[in-house]
Amino acid sequence: MNINETRMRIDLLDDVLLRIFNERARLALEIGHYKKLLDLPVYDPAREKKIFARMKSDNPGPLDDGAIVRLFERVIDESRRLERIMTQQEGQEEC
Repeated sequence: MNINETRMRIDLLDDVLLRIFNERARLALEIGHYKKLLDLPVYDPAREKKIFARMKSDNPGPLDDGAIVRLFERVIDESRRLERIMTQQEGQEEC
């Protein structure tokens, strides 16, 4: 395998990650809808701790656990941001 082949494999993985990130975001928006119906807060620190613990326990490397947590923190932050935007938009539609 050469550098170009390896880069092509990375590009394919990036395409998969893009689809996965967007599907996760769609599901987060669905969760946000349920949270609004149930009058639950967008931020759920206990849930986030469970996600981080599960990701660390399943982490085969080479990324260390700190890197995994930082990556998932970012993904979760963006999901939370989307939930807040959705909640604000739904609130404006009700007015």
